[in-house]
Amino acid sequence: MTAKAEMAAEEGYISPPPTLPSTPCSVQVGSMRTGSDVLSTSRGTVRERGRNRSWLLSSIITANVLILGIALVSGSVFNNVKINAINLQIFLIVLVILTTAWMMYYTIYTSREDHAVLYKDSHAGPVWLRGGLVLFGICSLIMDVFKIANYVGYLHCDSAVKIVFPVVQALFILVQTYFLWLHAKDCVQLQRNITRCGLMLTLSTNLMLWMAAVTEESLHQTVVPPEDGNSTHSYDIRASGGYSSCNCSHSACAVLEKAYYYLYPFNIEYSLFASAMAYVMWKNVGRLVDEHNHHSLHFRLKDVLVGPAVGLVMLVAGLGTFVIYKVDVEKGDPGKRDTVLMIHYVMNTVAVTLMSVSTVAGCAIYWLDQRDHVSGKNPTRSLDVGLLIGASFGQFTICYFTIVAVVATGSEGHLNALNLAVSLLTVIQLCLQNIFIIEGLHREPFHEDMHQASVFTNPYVLQAHRDIHNLPGTFMETKSSPALTVHSMHVAPSAPSGSPLPQRHRLTWKRRALKEICAFLLLCNILLWIMPAFGARPQFDNTIGAEFYEFTMWAAVVNIGLPFGIFYRMHSVASLFEVFLTS
Repeated sequence: MTAKAEMAAEEGYISPPPTLPSTPCSVQVGSMRTGSDVLSTSRGTVRERGRNRSWLLSSIITANVLILGIALVSGSVFNNVKINAINLQIFLIVLVILTTAWMMYYTIYTSREDHAVLYKDSHAGPVWLRGGLVLFGICSLIMDVFKIANYVGYLHCDSAVKIVFPVVQALFILVQTYFLWLHAKDCVQLQRNITRCGLMLTLSTNLMLWMAAVTEESLHQTVVPPEDGNSTHSYDIRASGGYSSCNCSHSACAVLEKAYYYLYPFNIEYSLFASAMAYVMWKNVGRLVDEHNHHSLHFRLKDVLVGPAVGLVMLVAGLGTFVIYKVDVEKGDPGKRDTVLMIHYVMNTVAVTLMSVSTVAGCAIYWLDQRDHVSGKNPTRSLDVGLLIGASFGQFTICYFTIVAVVATGSEGHLNALNLAVSLLTVIQLCLQNIFIIEGLHREPFHEDMHQASVFTNPYVLQAHRDIHNLPGTFMETKSSPALTVHSMHVAPSAPSGSPLPQRHRLTWKRRALKEICAFLLLCNILLWIMPAFGARPQFDNTIGAEFYEFTMWAAVVNIGLPFGIFYRMHSVASLFEVFLTS
């Protein structure tokens, strides 16, 4: 097969059926079957080879972008090297412009080509996920506006790149949000190589923006022990930017800088949401059909009261203790610092204990439940499980380092005892919550009213697909295609008159209990996301970790593990919401 034929096969074009010589009927039928089998095997091999090539090429692009970006981010942290924040922002500007241009090209191309998107994956990009993306995108745009207004005050003595970058990033957020809202479900069939590379570029760009934002936020929040040991202070993030001696030309700079730092958590989550959605689109490139069923899920709080009520009480109480913690820690009084640390530890201990008990109850209900486990490939579910397990390692790392430090030093007192208890209980809670969520994601929904396929066919291609099947001597398999089954065409099979369709018994108390547990866990995870995302750093306020591991190593452990722990909590919220809907 020529290179041109291989490329055509990879891009999804269907060759005309072969012309067979006129022979007696039995010989002709046998020849047609043999030719069909050979050509089908050859075509499948070519498509597999082409897909592997495009996966390899797109993976190489991702690896190079990320490794180069990590080097630049790491170099820009320190002041004693020639790489600074300006160099990093120039690199990010180039990435953002390239990615924005590709997304605009993709949107225009797919809108003009009827055959570009044959199927839609209904599991990918649910409306609540896209709604969260829009919410975080709006907060990110506000952050960029504050940054532009702040950097204008330093324009007379600093680089204009610091204004260009938030402007370009704001445009990128607008284009990407529109792009993902419209195309998150696409299963692209044309220009697969370009699409896979473009999606990996989008993924890499979002991960680089996430790394840059996490690094800047971590440096802003990291508490450095002073030389004299009498007080503490935070890194000045502007030191790496090159304008520590530059004065702002207007009076609002301090307020604007403080305001946009409070919006960093939303920008960080936006980049991660976009990365996850781009990865699912990448996995769906070239995907033809998904045979398992899709259920129409609706959000209802009917008969669900205890879980949301207790969760709201925990959320309000936790926010109150968090405000007290932030105010008293910033005062720098050692006595008040120990008191608010104890309050913070007690609040976390109560939260993770109740969450652990709830997840044990939920796992027991799953053990009693008779619902089937879902089957078949689902890139969205696989990604959710992978991210859940992977992100939890960040929190595991901090907890185990803390446990070792407290036990090894033999530290006494209520503060260290609470620190140890919180770390141990958090490890248990993470394990139990992972089991509960993963089990919930792999269960079929309770209600099974109307089955629909997970992939919707493109009406422009449906008739052409039928015509190819009806061609005499076609090389395609003669059995009915899964793309044309009853479910994929959204036609419900009719039951014989007088014979009702079988329905599964609805276990009302189990459904209600699972919804109560999911609602409670969801609100508690929001609380455990808010506290570290908006500046709670008990790892630095309690000096036992820095004293045992030395500050440099301890800062690296916390600043690497904590962003993953923060993401774990937000991802748990999204996963618990999905489990709530299916319960």
